[in-house]
Amino acid sequence: MVEYIGAIHMHSIFSDGSGEVPQIAKFANELDLDYIILTDHNTLRALEEGYEKWYGNTLCLVGSEINDKENKNHYLALNINKTYSTRIPVREYVRKVKEDGGIGFIAHPFEAREHMEEHPPYPWIEWDTDDFNGIEIWNHMSEWMENLTEENKYQAFLHPLRTIVAPNKETLNKWDELNLKRKVVGIGGVDAHAHKYNLLGFLEVEIFPYKVLFKSIRTHILLDKELVRENSEESVLQSKNAIYNALADGKCFFANDYHGDSKGFRFYAKANDKIYQMGDLIKDAKKTYFKVLLPVQKAEISLIRNGKKIAQAEDKSAEFIVEDAGAYRVEVYIHNKAWIYSNHIRIGI
Repeated sequence: MVEYIGAIHMHSIFSDGSGEVPQIAKFANELDLDYIILTDHNTLRALEEGYEKWYGNTLCLVGSEINDKENKNHYLALNINKTYSTRIPVREYVRKVKEDGGIGFIAHPFEAREHMEEHPPYPWIEWDTDDFNGIEIWNHMSEWMENLTEENKYQAFLHPLRTIVAPNKETLNKWDELNLKRKVVGIGGVDAHAHKYNLLGFLEVEIFPYKVLFKSIRTHILLDKELVRENSEESVLQSKNAIYNALADGKCFFANDYHGDSKGFRFYAKANDKIYQMGDLIKDAKKTYFKVLLPVQKAEISLIRNGKKIAQAEDKSAEFIVEDAGAYRVEVYIHNKAWIYSNHIRIGI
C-alpha cells in the first residue's frame, strides 16, 4: 500500500484564519505534506474560487466546518459542493452531508474549558445519529487550550508543540464504544488558524503559524496505488476521491509526528488465509494474527480491545494472537509520549 501524509482541519481568511489558501498550501508543501483539507466555517469559498488543486506536491482539498445555531456540534463536512444553514437541526445537516455524497467527522467532541471566557468550548452533544463517518480523535488546538493554565502559559506559547500530550480519554472511550456497533473512523486534526494578536499596541504576534502546527497531528492514509500529481481536472478528481475514500474506509492512522516520523507504521491482521487492513471487518475467525510494524528501533505498542489494553510489547514490531470478537486498535508511545493511533480492525461485530 502507498502511504500519504496530510493535515486536516484548518481555517483561512475565508473564515477565522489569517492565511490565504495558496500561502497555507505552500507551507504544507515545504513540509512535504501530501495533502491538506481546509475546513473554513460554514463556507466553501475556497472551492468556489478554484483553490482546490495541487500546489507542488501538496493537494489542497476544501471542506467546511459546520455548526448549529448555538455554535455547538461542530462537524467537518468533506467532499461536499454546498453548505448548509446553521439554523437546521444537527441531525439534519449530518444526514444531508451523507445524502449529498459527502463524508463527515465530528470535531473536538468533548471539548471542555472554563478558564477562557473569550474562547468557550464547542462540544458535540447530539449523539442521536448514525450518519457521521467518524470522529476527530486528536485536535491540537483544542488540547492546547484545555491544558493552558496561568502557570504554564508562557511555556505553552513558546513551545506549542511540546505541550500536546495525548487525545482526550473521553473521546477515545466513545470511539471504542461506537465501534462495537459499527465502523466509526478516527482522524487527527490541527485546527489551525494562525491567529494574530497585537501586543503592547504595536507588536503583532502570530500564534501557532500553520507551518508550526503542520508538524504535529497528521493523518496518514493508505492507498492501493499512487496519486497523479497533476492539475488536470481528471487527476485532481481522482486524487480527491482516493483520499476521501481512504478516510471513509478507515484506511488511515493519525500520529503526533513532532515526537517522531511515523511514516511506515502498519497495523494489519491475518485470518482465514486473508490480509485485513485498518477499517476492515473480519466476519468470522477462530484465530486472528495481528501484526504491528514501526519505523523506529523500539517503542511501546499496546493492543486495545473494546477500549481496554489487553497486550503490550516494547519493540520495533509486534505480533498478537486473539480468538475473541471485538474492536481492536493499536496505540504506540515513544519516549513515554503518545505517538500513533491506528483505526480499528473489527472481528465478528
